[in-house]
Amino acid sequence: MIDKTTLWIVIVGLGLGSFFLRFVFTGLVGNRAMPEWLLRHLRYTAVAVLPALVAPQVLWPNATGGDIDPARLAAAAVTLSVGVLTKNVIGAILSGAATLYGLLYLLG
Repeated sequence: MIDKTTLWIVIVGLGLGSFFLRFVFTGLVGNRAMPEWLLRHLRYTAVAVLPALVAPQVLWPNATGGDIDPARLAAAAVTLSVGVLTKNVIGAILSGAATLYGLLYLLG
């Protein structure tokens, strides 16, 4: 168990760090025009977040103790393929979920 003092130091530190990161963009830069090259790069932030959250669960899933699972790899491939081919996010997510649960059922 972690010491209560250490826990509160970590909580306060993370809170201050989170506040500082938000304040930099809203408080310091919020009323200024950003350069075009920065705006162009910031457009890709939202697109990069979901794969960054999902990739560890596909490659090193906790459910299998960190071992690669063919069902999860197949579901990720189906999701990516449907998303690229149809440009439909909901369809890609649903097809990937159906593939994952179908293969988990079939493979046991």
